[in-house]
Amino acid sequence: MTTALEPPLPSHPVLRLRLAAPSGNPRPIDGAWWPRSYDLLAELPKLLAGLPRKWGHITSVTVNGSTWAEVPDQMLVAGRSVQLHRSLATSAAHTIVLLTPGRGRWDLLVVPPGATAEEAELLMEAAAADPG
Repeated sequence: MTTALEPPLPSHPVLRLRLAAPSGNPRPIDGAWWPRSYDLLAELPKLLAGLPRKWGHITSVTVNGSTWAEVPDQMLVAGRSVQLHRSLATSAAHTIVLLTPGRGRWDLLVVPPGATAEEAELLMEAAAADPG
C-alpha cells in the first residue's frame, strides 16, 4: 500500500475540475478534471479533496493503466484507504471512475495535462454541459 502524504500548499491552488449540474437523468460523463501531470499519487489526493462532500468517501478509483505513470493497488488519502484499479479498455482511455458504496459512481473525463488552456476549456465545458 502506498501512502500519499498531505501535500504542502500547492503553487497552483485551484483544482481544475468542472462538474455537471445535478439532474435526475443518467449521464455518460459527470464532468471533467484537468490534472497537472499523469502522476496519480500526486494528483489523486488533490482531486478527492476537491470533490463535493455529498459524494462521500471515494473508496475505489479506476484509471486507464496505459495513461498513468504508476498505479499501486491502493493508497491512503487523508488517512483513508482508496482501492486503485487499472483498466486497459480503449473506451475509457481518458476517464477516471470514482465509486462510493451506497452513494454512487462518477465518471470524469481526464483532460490531458499538456492541453492548452483553450483546449482544456472546450473539453471541460463539453463534459459538464447538459446533454438534453
